[in-house]
Amino acid sequence: MLAPLILAASRSDKMRSFVSAAPGTKQVVDRFIAGETVDDVVPVIEDAAAKGLEVTLDVVGEDITTVEQAYAARDAYLELIERLKDLGLGTKAEMSVKLSMFGQALEGGHELALANVRPVVEAAAAIGTTVTLDAEDHTTLDSMFAIHEELRKDFPQTGCVIQAYLFRTEDDARRLAAAGSRVRIVKGAYKEPAEVAYQDKAEIDKAYVRITRILMEGDGYPMIGSHDPRLISIAQELARRAGRKLDEYEFQMLYGIRSDEHLRLAAEGHRMRVYTAFGTDWYGYFMRRLAEKPANLLFFGRSILTKN
Repeated sequence: MLAPLILAASRSDKMRSFVSAAPGTKQVVDRFIAGETVDDVVPVIEDAAAKGLEVTLDVVGEDITTVEQAYAARDAYLELIERLKDLGLGTKAEMSVKLSMFGQALEGGHELALANVRPVVEAAAAIGTTVTLDAEDHTTLDSMFAIHEELRKDFPQTGCVIQAYLFRTEDDARRLAAAGSRVRIVKGAYKEPAEVAYQDKAEIDKAYVRITRILMEGDGYPMIGSHDPRLISIAQELARRAGRKLDEYEFQMLYGIRSDEHLRLAAEGHRMRVYTAFGTDWYGYFMRRLAEKPANLLFFGRSILTKN
């Protein structure tokens, strides 16, 4: 019941000001956000690589209201890619992008987002890595999938994300589970109406399993985004039944959540990728992490009562 309230708060300027000023905020934000700059995140990439982990990097920030901000978001990713190239870390990290950051919601946003994300995908390919398009609320998905299809004409390794709680996703999964595709499945973290999405956790979990089966039995490369031990175990069994080798799918989890599980899966020979967010505009991302798990909210509540 708390999740809808937290997601509503993620769009409140007053709540943003309160959370930002709370004395314990930095302690909790640091758990989920790897830093504010590229310099902050480089040691995280290097540490992950040393532990047999891979990463996907998200420069956080979604409240884009001007074309100039969309260009700045594009340039932030291009700077990140250039630094990875200079440090020889290009094959150690992928990128995850939200098209809202590239101007998707602005006037002419579909064309603007495509024009902004294309040089990022091109630069990533040039250093031996790739980009995955994150899914956002259901009103943006037709545009996201169209941009994904367009990018794959020149960069077929470009990935995308699908969300299990949406009724449409099983059909999307069947369409996307083709040779060469890279698809990350997550439960979904946006507040969606009952007309388009399952509201009950058990129904979402059932949909997640059905969609995972579609991806595992398809010809693409599934990326299992979950921290749920039961769903992880089911995904492993579905991969086994589909005859997939350990390098023919991967698990993905968030930075700062179940880090011991990251290491366990990697030690078993699985590809394990850590979704690592960084940047100064952390508020929306942070609030969705609180909404996803009540324990995160309790941890934050205790922290704001303790001054640093």
